[in-house]
Amino acid sequence: MAHSERVKRAGQQVTMGLGLSFTEMMRAKKGALIVEMVDTETGEILVYKEFQNIITLDAGIAGAAHFAGTLTGGLVMLGVGTGATGAALSPDAPTNTQRKLNTEIQRKAFASVQYRTLSGVAVSYMTNIVDFTTTFTEPEAVGALNEMGLMVTASPNPAVTNPINNGPTGYDPSIDVAGLDLMVNYLTFAVISKPATATLAITWRLTF
Repeated sequence: MAHSERVKRAGQQVTMGLGLSFTEMMRAKKGALIVEMVDTETGEILVYKEFQNIITLDAGIAGAAHFAGTLTGGLVMLGVGTGATGAALSPDAPTNTQRKLNTEIQRKAFASVQYRTLSGVAVSYMTNIVDFTTTFTEPEAVGALNEMGLMVTASPNPAVTNPINNGPTGYDPSIDVAGLDLMVNYLTFAVISKPATATLAITWRLTF
């Protein structure tokens, strides 16, 4: 089954985050995404998982800036890391006060941004449902991954990071975040070991 069809299937199966309005989604503090890792030599699917994630409090800052017309760049990258706290197979649950990845190893701009209808059909015109897909190739993001997050970045260069060094405890929403990265979604998960012989595709679906 093609990756795009799996994303469509997830839209039918996972209610939280895929079928909610933006207001309801923010109230629920949940979202949904698909992770698929494929061996590039054999084509074998090594990992296929569907997750629900935390929408962070900083998503509110990004949303306010967007509607005020002061947000430049928008949602542009996904970052992955190895710093989730807790046990390897059962890390600590994420909180909405998380403001950065604990141990980021790589971030990358989206490979595609695809609008979809309520039934999951890809369309070329604007709708309220958008899939953001990031693909890490064989040499990229190699490691024992256990955290990831969607980011509004201050720099268009993935090699330049500007994390907010505040939170998850002692979250302060009043600090000036100009020139800093806003992480609007966060997820921790049991370790996925990404080898240098596999590609990793991550699709995040947002419904507004």
